[in-house]
Amino acid sequence: MQRVAFKMRLFKGQEGEYLKRHDQLWHELHSLLKETGIMEYSIFQNEATGDLFGVLKISDAVKLDALPDQPVMKKWWAYMKDIMESNPDNSPVTVPLKEVFYMP
Repeated sequence: MQRVAFKMRLFKGQEGEYLKRHDQLWHELHSLLKETGIMEYSIFQNEATGDLFGVLKISDAVKLDALPDQPVMKKWWAYMKDIMESNPDNSPVTVPLKEVFYMP
């Protein structure tokens, strides 16, 4: 199992909408994430900056790398682009984070 962490940014004032959309996460997206081998997925927010920190556990990095090609993922990104920093393909702007400490 591998842990992956990354940073994204939410637009100011969109905290409530972000929470609402994740509380109503689409079943097909949830299923896709599980099928991709994501065991656990958490997103934390720095309320002062709007930074979001995603942490997930995966069983297969190759499957995770293929996730952006999935239609449901592209549909979710298009749905989220109005409330967070996004790339031209609607994917969220992400910055990979390097693990510097872990205590199992």
